[in-house]
Amino acid sequence: MNHLVPIVGNTQWYSPTAAPNVFARHALATSAISTSHFPTTPSQPLTDGFARRLTYLRLSITDFCNFRCEYCLPNGYQGKPPQNELSVTEIATLVRGFAQVGTKKVRITGGEPSIRRDVVDIIRTIKQTKGIETVAMTSNGYKLGKHLADWQKAGLDQISISVDSFDAATFYKMTGFDMLPQLLTDMDILLETTDIKLKINSILMAETAFENLMSAIDYVKDRPVTYRFIEFMQTSDNRDLFFAQHAHSDIITDYLLEHGWQTLKRSSSDGPAIKYGHPDYQGRIGMIAPYAPHFCDSCNRLRVSSQGKVHLCLFDQGNYDIRKHLQQDDVAGLVNTLHSLMPIKPEHHQLHDSNSGIMHNLSLIGG
Repeated sequence: MNHLVPIVGNTQWYSPTAAPNVFARHALATSAISTSHFPTTPSQPLTDGFARRLTYLRLSITDFCNFRCEYCLPNGYQGKPPQNELSVTEIATLVRGFAQVGTKKVRITGGEPSIRRDVVDIIRTIKQTKGIETVAMTSNGYKLGKHLADWQKAGLDQISISVDSFDAATFYKMTGFDMLPQLLTDMDILLETTDIKLKINSILMAETAFENLMSAIDYVKDRPVTYRFIEFMQTSDNRDLFFAQHAHSDIITDYLLEHGWQTLKRSSSDGPAIKYGHPDYQGRIGMIAPYAPHFCDSCNRLRVSSQGKVHLCLFDQGNYDIRKHLQQDDVAGLVNTLHSLMPIKPEHHQLHDSNSGIMHNLSLIGG
């Protein structure tokens, strides 16, 4: 049975059943404690109970998305976009706090982040924060060409674009938008006119896996792009489609290894993808395989929602409200709260038990 543990500020901790021993030393289930019980210094990096250094923040700035991807929001976003999303000022405080505890890379996610009219200000604010080395964004590429110059000027270093198929009809079926030719043109313009590093993401689906792989290999032949397959992850909203379309990552990686592609070394700031290179190809193929053994061993990420809640794991059972610190420009309080959460960051997700926690669909926190 899950149990309750200390309250930090307005935040109630949640501990998974398999809580690490380091957490047990702090468990005072009936008491409320302040962040002053966890003193820290600006140079002390975030390290969880499994000795994993957390240097990568994934920041959702909205959960609204205009696409209707069949694996995420097949019926589209329901209701109106929330009015209480983090402001640019709050984001500035958030990123300063994370930078103090060793964050080097911030990825802006959604929903669809380009929907926010102040996304350029958000990029610029993060880029200008001392200690942040890389500003990235994940997008569906909607009107990429329109925004590209402004994003580069603001300081965007990397962008990941979702392209679930290189076939226009399949792309339309999967997303609800008939825009693949324009998106491909815009991505080529990005490669030709900017120094923004481009990655392309695709959900690995049994029905389209081989066709996508062949198209991706052709696409990266002469382009310095990493095309990444992401294993389809089950959430409470996509159960039927998951069981119909889930394909194991081996169908991609086995083919690559059998045809001269080789595993590339990961850097400490990389995300979870394993990349494969080939001497005859300028680009790379990547695989994000959350169902693979030891996938979580090298986790270096925390996530913050567009309402200012920390998710210790994409598929955790709870989240932790830090917005009070952001509203009060309280960087010191934020830093102490982040450190206080480290003992309860779970060792791994529970997807193998068909348990996606509170994550009903991936638009909620951007994957």
